[in-house]
Amino acid sequence: MTTTGVSRRGAIALGLGSLGALSLRTAPAAAAVPVLGDDGLYQLDWYLQSFLDVKEDLEAATARGKRFAILWGLKGCPACKKLHEVHMRDPEIESYIRDNFEVLHLNHIGARDITDVDGNKLSEKAFAQAYGIRFTPTLQFFPESAAGLAARKPQDREVARMPGLLEPPEFLAMFKYVRQKGYQSMPFTEWLKRPV
Repeated sequence: MTTTGVSRRGAIALGLGSLGALSLRTAPAAAAVPVLGDDGLYQLDWYLQSFLDVKEDLEAATARGKRFAILWGLKGCPACKKLHEVHMRDPEIESYIRDNFEVLHLNHIGARDITDVDGNKLSEKAFAQAYGIRFTPTLQFFPESAAGLAARKPQDREVARMPGLLEPPEFLAMFKYVRQKGYQSMPFTEWLKRPV
């Protein structure tokens, strides 16, 4: 026994245990597992569950210090499957989006009623048409405030859009571009080329 009352063997075990705990804290957490819903869309447990009022969702996201985005999916969409099985399974991508964004997942041909920022109620399908959504997956990114949005044309309400699926590094970069307000100074393609 040592003077502290812990044997040498016990001290080594405590030290190794501390190293194990330290390594657990630095390892990235596993990403959430997507679940295929009855509507054929992949869902993550952290996706926004809402009353489908875009203005309220946008304002609530901003109040929580996050940005608001709409993800459009479609049953049987191979790129939507890849987005959820590859991109969203990457802990770095998933945690960045989850920590910084409220994502509302909508069905490109769905029938649920959406209340737009101008107060108009549209089905998911009609909402997608009004905004010119032509591909799945598509991500729409909105400003931090709904002020003045109702007076704009639907596509002019967005600060950025990702039509289709980018490769994982560019996919994550788009979310960083929006979070860091890169759209205020340059197009996304130029923002990607800037030195980091």
